[in-house]
Amino acid sequence: MHLTSPDDPAPRRRRHGEELRTALLDAAWEELMERGYAAFTLAAVAQRAGTSRPVVNRHWAAKDTLVRDAITRASEKFTLTDPDTGSLRDDTVALLEQLNGAFTMFAAAMTAQLAAFFEETGTTPAELRTSLIDERWSLIESVTRRAVERGEIDGARLTPRITRLPYDLLRHDVLMNLRPMPTPDIEEVVDTLFMPLVT
Repeated sequence: MHLTSPDDPAPRRRRHGEELRTALLDAAWEELMERGYAAFTLAAVAQRAGTSRPVVNRHWAAKDTLVRDAITRASEKFTLTDPDTGSLRDDTVALLEQLNGAFTMFAAAMTAQLAAFFEETGTTPAELRTSLIDERWSLIESVTRRAVERGEIDGARLTPRITRLPYDLLRHDVLMNLRPMPTPDIEEVVDTLFMPLVT
C-alpha cells in the first residue's frame, strides 16, 4: 500500500470545456511569441499546456486556425473603455493611449513571428487586423459620431480614411519603432493633423 507524503506532487486536475480551451490558447500564444509561426507545432502547444496532442486536435485540426484563435484571445485582453470626456480631442488621445500597448504587442508579433503565417494562409496583416478590431472600431466610430452630434466637428469632412488617420499613424509608428508611441507624439498627431482635418 502506497502512503502519500507531503512531498508528493499533487495530481494534475483535469480541465474541461472553456477552462481547457483557454489554457490551450494561452499556451499557443506563448509558443507563438517564443518560437514564431514557422516553428509552431500542436505538439509543443500540448506540452506547454500540460496535455496531449490529441486533446489539441479535438479543438483545432490545423495550426493556422489555432494561431488565429490565440491571437484573437490575446487581443481581447486589450479592451477599450469609452473615455467620454465631452471633447473629441481628449477622447481620441485617450483611445490612442489605450491602444498603444496593444499595438506594440501585435507589432512585435506580426513583424517577428507571423511572416510564415501570412505566407501559408495567403492572408495579409490588414486582413488579420480587420478580424480583430470590429468591436473596438465601433467604439471609435461612436466617439466621432458624438462629436458630430455636438456640433464640435464637421461631419462632411469625416471620411473613413480621416477617421482612421490617428490610429493608422499610431500603428505605423509602433511598427517602425517596436515600442509604444510617446504621449507628446500622440498629442501632436491629434492636435496638428487630425483635429484640423475635421474642424
